[in-house]
Amino acid sequence: MNSKQILLALIVPITWGLGFTLAKIGMEQFSALLIMSIRFGIAGLVLVWFTKPPWGHMREIFLVALIGSTIQYGLTYNGLKGIDASTAAILVQLEGPILALMGALLLKEKLGLTRTLGMALAFIGVLIIAGEPRLDGHLNSVVLLVAGSAVWAIAQIMISRLKNLSGITILAWVAIMATPQMLLGSLIIEDGQWQAITSASLVDWSIILYLALIMTVVGYSAWYHLLSSVDVSVVSPFLMLLPITSIVAGITLLDEKLTLSMIIGGLLIMAGVASTLINWRWPKKQINI
Repeated sequence: MNSKQILLALIVPITWGLGFTLAKIGMEQFSALLIMSIRFGIAGLVLVWFTKPPWGHMREIFLVALIGSTIQYGLTYNGLKGIDASTAAILVQLEGPILALMGALLLKEKLGLTRTLGMALAFIGVLIIAGEPRLDGHLNSVVLLVAGSAVWAIAQIMISRLKNLSGITILAWVAIMATPQMLLGSLIIEDGQWQAITSASLVDWSIILYLALIMTVVGYSAWYHLLSSVDVSVVSPFLMLLPITSIVAGITLLDEKLTLSMIIGGLLIMAGVASTLINWRWPKKQINI
């Protein structure tokens, strides 16, 4: 990788990690599906001008939006509401090991001893974090985050089959289709949407603009550019910096505390993630926006 590619690779986990923490702050004003629907709507309106409609793949895009965005974010961000952003950022790193497991079960990929041990380490790390005293009464949030990671992994397998579409095309049209899905879901299971919108402060709207324009448009444009020019095995390890960004942001912005259990569990999860990345052929069109 040259210096420009390394800079882009660093921008990705920084923008995503900070966005994860800011989303928790934003959900003090907006409900989970509402804030995601607004975020996706803005991002989709920006990105859609740079790609043509994938007319022959609209059904697949709709299903990816439903499973990989609407359901996944409904689970993940409702889980985020109940626990520290630092803890949540570590737990979502299970996406990698779960994707490897899904690939073995559904695509008959060979895991090997290294990846199997890596997944075991990652899940042991989750158990250590879940045993934290401050998570008593919040295990449902841990379950939601782990379930969200599993749903994300399923979506990645679906996306990997859209071989004729560019990452930006998928990103733009998933955003366009997920927006009304999330808004409808919000209207069905959430309340107070109009009051949240009309009473939102400049800070609240600034957070949404960050999530839409910086985390999604800038972050994912950099990510897809890297995927088109650098081997996935080379750039994927940079994503392991994401929880570090979220932890620093959580401590700085939310006054969260880093405990020994979090450090031990987090190190086990990150070691497990690193093991699953070894020679793993990731789907090139990841879309966890």
